[in-house]
Amino acid sequence: MVAELRAKELNVITSNRLAGRRIIVTGGASGLGAALVRSYVAEGAHVVSFYRRQSGDALLKSLPPDFAERVHFVACDISQKDQVDAATSAAIDRMGGLDVLVNSAGIAPNPPGPAEHIELGTWEEVFAVNARGTFLTNVAVFPYMRDRGGRILNIASGAGVFGFEGKAHYSASKGAVIAWTRCVAKEWAKYRITVNAILPCIITPLALQTRSCFSPDELKAHHEYLRRTIPLGGDLGDAERDFVPYMVFLASDGANFVTGQMISIDGGMTMVR
Repeated sequence: MVAELRAKELNVITSNRLAGRRIIVTGGASGLGAALVRSYVAEGAHVVSFYRRQSGDALLKSLPPDFAERVHFVACDISQKDQVDAATSAAIDRMGGLDVLVNSAGIAPNPPGPAEHIELGTWEEVFAVNARGTFLTNVAVFPYMRDRGGRILNIASGAGVFGFEGKAHYSASKGAVIAWTRCVAKEWAKYRITVNAILPCIITPLALQTRSCFSPDELKAHHEYLRRTIPLGGDLGDAERDFVPYMVFLASDGANFVTGQMISIDGGMTMVR
């Protein structure tokens, strides 16, 4: 009861649907990843989160002790195979197994700019984290899921479907995430491993950073674009209200028969066929 009351104070809806579930969340120190760490542990899961730059100390301090004891942070650059393999092994040793991987780490360089001005180094950095990182984390958890099944949820983007003007490198990398997800969903289904790509359109520190780069006219055009393209509310969604509850479902037993999908949590922006 105390844990449930504290969850309500943190603005997390809890039903204990993930009791005992063991989950890795990459990029869990901030943004969508942090929202997932909070919600998953509130739902009863044990969570190990990878981070590259920002540690999870602030998030841990914000959690009640009975939640915080089920969360652990490991430094890991998901673009580096040796780090991913070591962090994955350490996470599974700590939790005694693995049921779910949520690969939410990603980058989207700012400010936006035309495709012809993208530098090779920037292109390669975006692909190293978004595309190679997805490949490395997915492959790293496969041996641990092969015998008993599991869930893999890769954070993609509507940019990988229809392209974001001014972010060709980001769009291309997320398109790669979607294609990879569909392929391994087919290949790994025989092991009872489900793999889905999540397309969120949620307000995050990264989204706010992007907006901060806009001129007043660009910001006005941005808001008008969102009003035209997001049927539900005309703006980005809220992580705790709109994103977290569905991600809890996807990590639960209720999503056993869902795989290879582009799942849009974006107010209708990306109506996938």
